[in-house]
Order: sequence, then structure tokens, then C-alpha cells
Amino acid sequence: MSRYMALLFATACGMAVANIYFAHPLLDALSNEFKIHHSTIGIVITITQICYALGLFLLVPLGDLWNQRRLIIGQMLIAVAALIVISLAPSSAILFIGMAVVGMVASVTQTLVAYASTLSEPQERGGIVGFVTSGVVIGILLARVFAGILTDIGGWRLVYLTSAALMLFIVSLLYRDLPNSIRKKTSMSYPKLLRSVLLLFIQERILLIRGILGMLIFISFSILWTSLVLPLSSAPHSLSHSTIGAFGLAGVAGALAAARAGRLADRGLGQRTTGISLALLLASWFLISFIDHSLFVLIIGVILLDLAVQAVHVTNQSMIFTVRPESRSRLTAAYMIFYSIGSATGSIASTNIYATFGWNGVSLLGASVSAFALLFWVLTSRLTEHKSPNNYDGVAL
Repeated sequence: MSRYMALLFATACGMAVANIYFAHPLLDALSNEFKIHHSTIGIVITITQICYALGLFLLVPLGDLWNQRRLIIGQMLIAVAALIVISLAPSSAILFIGMAVVGMVASVTQTLVAYASTLSEPQERGGIVGFVTSGVVIGILLARVFAGILTDIGGWRLVYLTSAALMLFIVSLLYRDLPNSIRKKTSMSYPKLLRSVLLLFIQERILLIRGILGMLIFISFSILWTSLVLPLSSAPHSLSHSTIGAFGLAGVAGALAAARAGRLADRGLGQRTTGISLALLLASWFLISFIDHSLFVLIIGVILLDLAVQAVHVTNQSMIFTVRPESRSRLTAAYMIFYSIGSATGSIASTNIYATFGWNGVSLLGASVSAFALLFWVLTSRLTEHKSPNNYDGVAL
């Protein structure tokens, strides 16, 4: 895969997934405009994540059945229309409908990741998956910067209108440059295709174990990023949307540092990378808990958290893609369902915990989930020993 194509894949992934994360730094603005209480405003994020999970289950597996190029372009055009609806929403009901559609078609990011894996050579697959997936995480984090700046300039509606225009531009590039992959497609019907996604959890132990790990790390990730706007926008900090969004830049630094995790997995070091990353994830919450004492310490914690989450996420996908090359879209869908469940759970839990117990409660919740993830990895690591793709013998792990 050429560097340009890898960059196009990563950019398209980042822009598509950013649409379901713009709302994070805007929760207070949405709460004020649509009269939604702070304790339940996290439902905006939860709706998008639940619908993202539905998209993963219903749409991503189609990549093993239909032409992936057309599937990708079609979903992104639907996203453009939904973003325009959100930008014009006159009520919370219309807002929620637009968010639901955006969440569902944002699953195109995983079709792109699976397609990039298909177009890659085995010896470079982990590196390509890591690079493209870094686009996803960077898109999630830069969404906060983008949303914060545009909200301060012209209000939260400008965020979604601008994103619609940018998405239309990236669709034009994909239409021009995205190749058609000639590969063997499954001959099964759509209902059987969906059933096979569920069967993968039973047939591939590595998918189930790594999926649970993915769910836990994204619960921790969502606990931080959903609730962070609430203390930072209140006294004593009282930061602007632009400043709060800029915290996403710290997360980008961590995500970029973790982009090499896929290459480590290619060398058979996936388990070691996972263990170290989960230990860093747990440590990051100790630093994050100091939000009222030092924003600098908070930033260090944010960098560590995003580095750890990205490293585990890339490692998970690199290891899962070594099984069943003809089913990569379904494997991606199955794994990312866990991710979406984790993100939705963390979103609604964090705002409720913050409303009752403040930031100390949020930090304790994040640390507890991270500690459980580390313990789960210790107990299951021997069950998913990973081989390099160069010596993989095709036996289900």
C-alpha cells in the first residue's frame, strides 16, 4: 500500500469517527439549548454509541458480501446528510435522530480498517492497521479541538455544518482514488452473514478475549473524555470550549506514540505490549485525579491514557486479523461491537457518577475499570499467545 493511500484511509477514518465525538466538549452547550440536565446529558453520547454498535453489526459485515468501495462511499454520503440535519435540529428529538444516523454510518471507519488490511501484504499488515487506526483515535481526539474552536466562533451548529462540507470533500477523494479489490467474497445470504458474526465469538477464542479487553479499555477512555468537559467548564477552571477542546491535542500525542504497537504485534510482542499498556492505563488515572490541583499533571495523565488505549486497541486488531482472512469485515464488526458497548457504558456512567460524587468518583471509577482490565489480561494472556504473521500456520488461536 502506498503512503498516500494509507494516509487517505487514515484521514477518512478520522473524519468519519470524529462526527460521533464532536458532542463531548459541547455537552454543556447542548444541555443549555435543549434543556437537558447535566446528569443525563451523557445520553447524547450513548445514543451515538448504541447506534454505532448497530452499524457495526448490521453494516460492517456487508464488506464480506458487497463491493467495499461502494459501501464506504455510500455510508459517507449518508453521514453528510445526517450532519446537515443535526446542524439544523429545532428540537432534542431531531437532534437525537441525527445523532443516531451519524452513529450508525460512522461504522464505515471499521469497513475502511478491514479494507486497508485486505489491501496490505501480510508482513506490513500490523503497521498499516496501526497507522490507519491511529487516524481513528486522532480523529476522536481532534474532534474536541475542532468542536471547541468552531463553537466559540459561531456556535455548536457550525461544527456539524462544517463537518458535512469536509466529509463531502473526502468522499470526492475516495471516489477518485479508492481501488476496487479483487478478492473472494462470501456466497452466504445476509441473515447467515449476521449469524456468522455471532458464531465467531464461539469459534475464535482470541476474538472473545481481545473483545472483552477492548470493551474495558474503551469504558475507561469514555469515562475520561465524556465527563472531562464538566469540571473544566465549571469553577475554579471555567475554561472556554476552545481550551477544553485543546486537551485533545494531548491525547493525540499519546495516540501517535502508540502507532508502532501494530509493528510490535507483527513481531510477536503483542502480549508484552498489552501488559505494559494496561499498567500505564491504571497509572494514568492517579495523575488524572489531580485535576483540581494541576492541569499540567492532568495533561500527562491524558497522554498516558490515550497512549495505553491506542496501543492495546491496535494490538487487539493486529492479533485478530491473523485469523480468517476471508472474514476480516466480520471479525472487525464483532470486535468493535465490544468497543461501542464500552464507549456507551463509560459515557452514561461517568456523567451520573460526576453528578453524585464529583471528579474523585469519576477517577475512582476509571481506575477500577483499568485495574480489572489488567487483571483480566493476566488471567487470559496464556490463552491467546500470538504468532507473527510471517510464521502463522492458519490454526485458529
